[in-house]
Amino acid sequence: MDKGIIYMDNAATTWPKPPQVMEAMERCMREAAANPGRGGHRMAVQASRVLFEGRKALAKLFRVGNPNDIAFALNTTHALNMALAGWLRAGDHVVTTSIEHNSVRRPLEAMKRKLGLNVTYVGTDAQGRLDPRKVREAIRSETRLIALGHSSNLLGTIAPVGEIGEIARKHGVKLLVDAAQSAGVLDLDVEAMGIDMLAFPGHKGLLGPQGTGGLYIHPDLDLEPLMHGGTGSKSEAPEQPAVRPDRYEAGTPNTVGIAGLAAGVKFVLEQTPRRIHERELALTRRLMEGLEAIPGVKLLGPGIAEERTAIVSFLTEGADPSEIAFRLDREFGIAVRAGYHCTPLGHESAGTTETGAVRASPGYFTTESEIASLIEAVRELSGHGVKHN
Repeated sequence: MDKGIIYMDNAATTWPKPPQVMEAMERCMREAAANPGRGGHRMAVQASRVLFEGRKALAKLFRVGNPNDIAFALNTTHALNMALAGWLRAGDHVVTTSIEHNSVRRPLEAMKRKLGLNVTYVGTDAQGRLDPRKVREAIRSETRLIALGHSSNLLGTIAPVGEIGEIARKHGVKLLVDAAQSAGVLDLDVEAMGIDMLAFPGHKGLLGPQGTGGLYIHPDLDLEPLMHGGTGSKSEAPEQPAVRPDRYEAGTPNTVGIAGLAAGVKFVLEQTPRRIHERELALTRRLMEGLEAIPGVKLLGPGIAEERTAIVSFLTEGADPSEIAFRLDREFGIAVRAGYHCTPLGHESAGTTETGAVRASPGYFTTESEIASLIEAVRELSGHGVKHN
C-alpha cells in the first residue's frame, strides 16, 4: 500500500483505517442517515439498528453482558468527564497515578477547585511502573474512586488493572479505567478485571473515525448524566429518563461515525486483540533495538524485553524533540509527535519535564520497512547516518 507518508502517530489516531470502515460510513449516509430513536419510519429504525450493532460489537470485545450498558461519547475525554462528573460528589477522595493523561487530571483538578474533591496521585517509577500496593495504601475511608490509565500514552507502560480491580472490590471502591491506548490492542474483560467504568476512544485501537468513543457503566452504578436533553424516549417527562443508554446520550448521535466504529470493532474482533498486540509489539521492539543502537538516543519507558503498548518515546542528545519531529516530517515524510503529549505528570515521572520527547507509535498496518526507514532517519538526524555522495 503506497500511503504517501510513513505514519507513526497511531497513539494519537490510528491510520490508515480498514476499508470496511469507510464503506460502512458511506453506506450509513446513503441508507440510514435519519435520527435514531426519534421516529418510527424505516430509515430511523435502520439508524437505530446501526447504533445497536455498534453496541453489540463493543460488548463482545469488552465482555459486557448488556450492550445497553455502553453509552456512546465523542471520544475518551468526553467519556471520562461523563464518569468523573457523574459519579463524584463534594468531599469524595480519588486515587489516581502520576502518569495520567490530562483527560483524567484536568477534570479531577477542576473538581478539586469547585467541589473540594480530594485527590491522591500515586507515584510510579521513571518507566511508569505502578506498584498496586501503593494504590491500596492510598485508599481512605472516604475514597470513592480509583481512576487510572490502562497504558501510558508517553511510556507505553501497562498498568496492572486486574490487581487494582481486586483491591478496589475488596475496599468497596469503584474503578474507572482510561482505555485510550489499550482498547482493541489489549485484552479487556470488565467483569474479570473488576472494572466499573471503562472509557474508550473509537479512533485509536478500535480503528474507527474521530468523534467516536464511549463509556461502559456497570449496571449497578447510576451516574448523574453529564448532559440533559432530547433522547426520543420518555419525552413527556421533564427529567432525563432512567433507561439505558438514553440516560447518557442526550441529543442526536454521530450515527455515521458509529457505523464506522462498528466496522472497526468487527475488524478487531476478527483479527483478535492478542494478534494485533503481538504484531505491534514485534514492530515496537524492532524500533527500540534500532534506536537504542544509535549513539546519543535515549529511550523512555520499559525495556525491550518487557510488555508494553506500541509507543516508543525518545530523546536525541543535543537536539530539541520538536526539531527532530519537524525534520522527520519535512525531510523524510515520517509523521511522529513531539512535545508533552498532554501528560505533564508522565513527563515528571520520566524526568523529561524540561525537554518533552519525540513519540513514535507504530500501528497494526505499519510495515517493517517503515520501521527501518524511521531508524535510519533518526540515525541521520543524530549525525551517525551513512553519508551518500
